[in-house]
Amino acid sequence: MDTCTASFHRRSISDVMCALLVAAMFVAIFWLAPEEQTMGEVQRIMYVHIAVAWCGLLGSLITAGAGLLYLLRRNIVCDQWAQAAAEWGWLCCGLTLVTGSLWAREAWGVWWTWEPRLTSMFILWTIQCGYLLVRANLDDPHRRARVAAVVAILGALDVPLVVMATRWFRGMHPEAPTMEPTMRAVLALSVIGFSLVSAGLVTRRRGQLGRQHQLGLADPAHSY
Repeated sequence: MDTCTASFHRRSISDVMCALLVAAMFVAIFWLAPEEQTMGEVQRIMYVHIAVAWCGLLGSLITAGAGLLYLLRRNIVCDQWAQAAAEWGWLCCGLTLVTGSLWAREAWGVWWTWEPRLTSMFILWTIQCGYLLVRANLDDPHRRARVAAVVAILGALDVPLVVMATRWFRGMHPEAPTMEPTMRAVLALSVIGFSLVSAGLVTRRRGQLGRQHQLGLADPAHSY
């Protein structure tokens, strides 16, 4: 009981710290960061857009890395890490497309354009959708893990294209927007904040998947 209590307290402290970090992040975004002269208040979307894009790409790489480890070791725990990272990465890539569309509407006058970076991110999100569909439609845990790992590795091949799209291809997306020091500091805080929250949520989800597996509960692959 003492161990369980200590674990509960640690999680409670971690949750409070994450909540405070998120609050500080949004205070910085809306009150500390100066207003951009050209786009005005709409430019504040950038702080969330870049942060969730970073988390989405990182989630894809972690999913592929954990999937590769599963193929090498056949350890179901690796597959659990892959699933946890994939679920969060899918959500972050989806939020990237949504916030990007909102930003594009103000910056370019359109909700969507088949611009290289947007297109490559959409392809990555589509692959992630396929990854989750694979997991939801295969019953055998190890067969599901093998097929999902291959899909995740294929998805990871698109990550460099997303990152380098503005340098390799001509498009409307800015290569590296110029920002004053305060803006850069707020952006860094946003990226760090989202990254820490992502790490906490993925770790918590992996623990849940592990307990479901140990207790023989409903197949976690069908939990979504």
